[in-house]
Amino acid sequence: MKKFIFASLLAFAACFDAAAQEYKVVTVVESIVSGGVGRSRIIEATSEVDSDAATTERIDGKKSDQGKVKRGDQKIEAFKETKLLNFFSGVGINFQNIASNDAIISDRITKLSAEGWSLEFVVSGVESDAGKPDGQGLYITRFIFKK
Repeated sequence: MKKFIFASLLAFAACFDAAAQEYKVVTVVESIVSGGVGRSRIIEATSEVDSDAATTERIDGKKSDQGKVKRGDQKIEAFKETKLLNFFSGVGINFQNIASNDAIISDRITKLSAEGWSLEFVVSGVESDAGKPDGQGLYITRFIFKK
């Protein structure tokens, strides 16, 4: 009987732990702007938000209450911002900057891992330079961690 109670408590605790998962998104924005004038950063939110406050539901597929959701109410005030180097310097692509960014990003991932976060997914995208009229671009990577 004692073994049964212990096994039941253990199973209950395992279910509770699985339901209490926490996620963290860390975003890396690397500038693709010639001349080294862009801004590259690691961004990590440090405050909690409730996504339900920004969520509305459409019933007929047309009418939306999104106009009632104020963008200013969605912005958080507290976040970590780590400066990175830009992909381009004054003379073009700078491989030393890329290697330096890799080292900083690796260090941040290592520190999060030491804090108990597990890297689950990596998603990336590029808004690249469209030529002379554009002259701008971003390389963005989202690291999704689970605890």
